[in-house]
Amino acid sequence: MSKARFSRDRRVTRVTRSSISSHDSGSAASQQGRPSDSGLLDDLSLMRVSELQTSLTRKGKPSKTGSDVSESSSGSTKHGLPSPSGSSVRAPGRTAPRGALETVGRLMKLGRLRNVVVVAGAGISTASGIPDFRTPGTGLYANLEKYNVPYPEAVFNIDYFSDDPRPFFSLAKELYPGRHRPNYIHYFIRMLHQKGLLLRMYTQNIDGLEKMCGIPDDKLVEAHGSFATASCHLCYTPFPAEEAKTAIMSDSVPTCSFCSATVKPNVVFFGEDLPQTYFQHAQDFPRADLLMIMGTSLQIEPFASLVNTVKSNVLRLLLNRHAVGPFERKPLRRGDYMELGDLVDSVRRLAEILGWDTEIQDLMNSHENGTLPMLISTSPSSSGVVVPSCSSGEESDSSETESKNTASSVLSNHRPLQGL
Repeated sequence: MSKARFSRDRRVTRVTRSSISSHDSGSAASQQGRPSDSGLLDDLSLMRVSELQTSLTRKGKPSKTGSDVSESSSGSTKHGLPSPSGSSVRAPGRTAPRGALETVGRLMKLGRLRNVVVVAGAGISTASGIPDFRTPGTGLYANLEKYNVPYPEAVFNIDYFSDDPRPFFSLAKELYPGRHRPNYIHYFIRMLHQKGLLLRMYTQNIDGLEKMCGIPDDKLVEAHGSFATASCHLCYTPFPAEEAKTAIMSDSVPTCSFCSATVKPNVVFFGEDLPQTYFQHAQDFPRADLLMIMGTSLQIEPFASLVNTVKSNVLRLLLNRHAVGPFERKPLRRGDYMELGDLVDSVRRLAEILGWDTEIQDLMNSHENGTLPMLISTSPSSSGVVVPSCSSGEESDSSETESKNTASSVLSNHRPLQGL
């Protein structure tokens, strides 16, 4: 009876993971029409006009209005200024006063962006020494060739797993929590929480590094599951997670005591139901005033389409190696920003703009060395945002004491970034 009830409860809402992404840049919000008066985006346009006039004045040139002003508020100008919707790529020989990071950072410091939703993929964990999935030659999929899988994503296909679980268990040995440590990017996201700005983080990752760095459970949605629990893949009977891990690490196959089918960690495979926490997006994304997208190729549905569910006047910042999803469009949507390149470098530069770099480094050092960070009192921070106190209850459990590395050694291990 309890097993049947568990199975029924698990399927209250049927939305499954798919490897096919539509890359549709449209959204429900955009279909309803753009608001006629967007205060935040108007501020951005005025900000650019002011910067242009200041720059011309310093060069001894009279500032212009009319067409030049219009250019500065709607596109890239002849003076090298990035448009309100654009990336940090600049014309040769030109220096833009403000790029994507500078503009978003300034608005955060002004207190205009207070509800940040983070969407993250495998690219945020490569700096921790975990290969991404899709990079040729070094990605996790490339290392499964010895198993003769019909196609790389078959390792996450539930039917293929039922027939041969060895490829997934080989991958699981690489990804099980405890072998790797959080890096600067994870601690930046935790700092968003400590500053009272993180509405929620939605991650595709199953490595557990978000929890390990201290991001609370109620601020984290692990959209593709985790290794924290395990169950039979056929009848869903719960199985002790530690026993499953011990078997997998010793190259054994854990089996269900009820039906003798193979047990697996509760990682979401293609064709399986997403966890119920995923559906918080229906409340979170309409509330967001900044969407940060980090280290993902946006190729896995329905996760990839989440970025299109914010309101049309919400700023979206892509921090990635390459342009992906709706950011491949030209021109970009008004309010979209990109900072392309090394993800750790981009995140560190944003932290420096916000004045958080020293705090993040201190948090990393204290956390990675097994000491509790200082309590942060509820007081205005340097960015003008009220900072809630951080209690030791946000620290992760005793597994934090394993494999202690310095922050510098974690950061020196990064590889090219491209998310799952």
